[in-house]
Amino acid sequence: MNNSDGGPARPRPARTESLVPLSGPAGSVVRLPYAEQGPPTGLPVVLLHAVGDSWRSFEPLMAHLPDTLRVLAPSQRGHGGATCPPQGYRPAHFAADLAAFLDRTGVERAVLVGASSAGFTVRRFAAAEPGRVAGLVFLGSPAQLADKPGVAAIREWVDGLTDPLDPVAMRELVDSMVSRPLPEDFAELMTREAVRTPARVWRETFHGLLDEPPPARLGELTAPVLVIWGDQDRILPRSDQERLTAAFPRATLLVHEGAGHVVHWDDPVRAAADLTAFTAACARRP
Repeated sequence: MNNSDGGPARPRPARTESLVPLSGPAGSVVRLPYAEQGPPTGLPVVLLHAVGDSWRSFEPLMAHLPDTLRVLAPSQRGHGGATCPPQGYRPAHFAADLAAFLDRTGVERAVLVGASSAGFTVRRFAAAEPGRVAGLVFLGSPAQLADKPGVAAIREWVDGLTDPLDPVAMRELVDSMVSRPLPEDFAELMTREAVRTPARVWRETFHGLLDEPPPARLGELTAPVLVIWGDQDRILPRSDQERLTAAFPRATLLVHEGAGHVVHWDDPVRAAADLTAFTAACARRP
């Protein structure tokens, strides 16, 4: 695979891919595929993908993270081969899965990274369990979604989805998330992951995002926060990202010039460097 800048990606670190079972209601089990790379020691970094993606959406980013960093990236329920329950796709459900995932993988405290809609998951988790949060990173994640000018059109598009999903429409969606052309093999991979996400999961997840109120107690979070935003983002204006940054007492807004909504696709090298430096700073804190 090539980088978005056309250069060859370095060989990826050693990586394992596994399934982790999480207990669900009434004795049910939700199984999440996840990838892990790096040693079992040190401060873990947990990567959470957006709606319609899977853990594989982080492959370009993970390829540029140091092999000394422990990184875990699960596919969330309904996505990427994970169990697809008949219901339960609101941020509260994803946050409960995150808590169970950390328990099952032996992670007591971590840097949590939320891409786009997954930012709602990590901030809900952080508000409920601040002691387990060493740091938060938001990658193109909205402070609020319901107030965006284009949200009505997006909702109409999502509500019109039917199975099987149209690969052409999903490819157009993937391409619209960045400002630079993606490597063809990665764009095709993300299109396939979007298509394999059932239409009802798209709908229920999106409706849950629209209904999600701002979580309380974010101002009490003492862990550092990094908000990364691409200034070519067609969904989120800078004012939204400034509002998200202001919600936390120890947050920094970092602008990636020339990047679109999915900043870690547009420039995975820079995103990896930012995440590595942030994680190192978090690890030095008591």
